[in-house]
Amino acid sequence: MSFISAFPRASARVSALLLSSWLVACQSNSDSQSGAATTPADKPDSQSAASVARDSPGAWYRQYRGVLPGSPDSITLQLQAWPRTSSGDSESTGLAANYAGPDGHTFELYGGTSTASDSIKLTDSTPEHAGPDYATSIAWRLKLQGTELLGTVGGRPVRLRQVQPAGSMQLNSRYFIDSVAAFPELPGTPYAHQRMLAVLPVGGTSATAQATLRDNLLRGLRDDTVDTKAVPQLEELWSQQKQRYTTDYRQDAAASKPAPGDTTSPEFGIGLRYDEQQLMHVLWNQAPLLSIGYYNYSYTGGAHGLYGTTVATFDTRTGRRLRYDDIFRAGTKAQLTTLLDNAARRTFRLAPNAPLDKTLFVKQMPVTRNVFLTSGGATFIYTPYEVASYAQGEIRLFVPLSELQPLLKSGLPVPSGGEVTRP
Repeated sequence: MSFISAFPRASARVSALLLSSWLVACQSNSDSQSGAATTPADKPDSQSAASVARDSPGAWYRQYRGVLPGSPDSITLQLQAWPRTSSGDSESTGLAANYAGPDGHTFELYGGTSTASDSIKLTDSTPEHAGPDYATSIAWRLKLQGTELLGTVGGRPVRLRQVQPAGSMQLNSRYFIDSVAAFPELPGTPYAHQRMLAVLPVGGTSATAQATLRDNLLRGLRDDTVDTKAVPQLEELWSQQKQRYTTDYRQDAAASKPAPGDTTSPEFGIGLRYDEQQLMHVLWNQAPLLSIGYYNYSYTGGAHGLYGTTVATFDTRTGRRLRYDDIFRAGTKAQLTTLLDNAARRTFRLAPNAPLDKTLFVKQMPVTRNVFLTSGGATFIYTPYEVASYAQGEIRLFVPLSELQPLLKSGLPVPSGGEVTRP
């Protein structure tokens, strides 16, 4: 979409959702005049857990480890791929990545285009590295060679090797895609597109923990606020999501249905080319913590779509989801506000007493409940418009465990947190 160039930070985020060219088993799902639906990326053999024991074609999740130029410490890269459609209007690059060093501070990388199937182009546009005006983004130019990624970061050579760190979860990637016609009986009808990417565990400390984790991961896709509601198998959940989306889309389209023979309606342009995506991004995967970002994108007409990431952390030993109230003690909001103010100044390279509203919308950081854990701290995520402009994208603030420790509940699966006692 042409709006991208108007938003420097959002352009990195949204262009990362527009472009991909290096996936090898890309599934074509072009629009059809004869029906509303197309097929998922692969058809399951059954509704059992065994049906998710393999990746969908062209979809995978891997971890890589190596040392970045100029750094003495190794980093772990979380890298995911999934197919993009050939219709040209996908908001998905088919690529997600982030990395962290020993301190547990994660940094998101954005994907870009490439003409070679084995090439991966990533960009680090985080304000910590690119500057508060995002002017000095760092380019990652990598090439897949067997189990290694070879190339450059910031123009300097780098070598990353594929690993399965001890204690990390093996995750399978399942990708689904469909489209629905606004007016199936009319030639030239616009279409809406729907996509879902899920990652689910393979193996674990126990069958019970794995089943609990799987159910809680799926509840996140459904945006459940409690962890007790029954959850269907992934294929059934996708079917439910498709039915909901089809109903909502056709209700919206009904008011814009053109007169017979009229194909000049603006709704036959971009107006009804809706797009919805639910993509699970792996943010942290090191026992006993698994942190997932549920990325949601929605375009329903207008200048641009809206997106945001809702995050969740799980104790891999039990499968239990750790929500905000499971992490922080009651009555700690004021202390968290101070820590988040300080984190914002660090992130945007501001002086200790510099006003935040010179860079953000707020004078003081609100305490968001949208938070995930790593072994070294917690990252708080603010979606676009929440505390900053759309152009600045999502704001991610990392607070180290050393600062958070007095505010944490006992029994958390973090260093010095003791053992989890609640199932």
